[in-house]
Amino acid sequence: MLKNYTSTVPVSRSIGHIEDLLIFHGAKNIMKEIDPTNKRIEAVCFIITLDGKDIPFKLAAHVENVETILRAKVKKRTPSGDQKIKEQAERTAWKLISDHIEISLALVEIKQRDLRQTFMADIYFPAKQKTYYAIMMAKGFNLLPEKT
Repeated sequence: MLKNYTSTVPVSRSIGHIEDLLIFHGAKNIMKEIDPTNKRIEAVCFIITLDGKDIPFKLAAHVENVETILRAKVKKRTPSGDQKIKEQAERTAWKLISDHIEISLALVEIKQRDLRQTFMADIYFPAKQKTYYAIMMAKGFNLLPEKT
């Protein structure tokens, strides 16, 4: 079951909450990446200094994936219904990211995780324009241990 699939929280409020959480936990730069086609926020990027080194991160909402799930639940499609699904998908995706960050940073606060561990998959390499996860996926996760 998709959490927050009926969320009424505006995207701007979810993203504002994300920014507040990141600032509280030491983000020194926060930027939003905008899709030039539909003028919607695709990702929140930020920099946190860890051990004297600036580490960039990129958290993408992947609204299109949520939209696919929501569309699969609709039997009869209409143009107005399609627009409502797009809007709901955006609200749901960003609310999920907001919840994820809030929970993840709570684990950092209670020292069950550190920031690198929490956001390791989202470490961003600007020169490659990819996250650590995307790089590992492209390499077939070959750094993972063999089965024992």
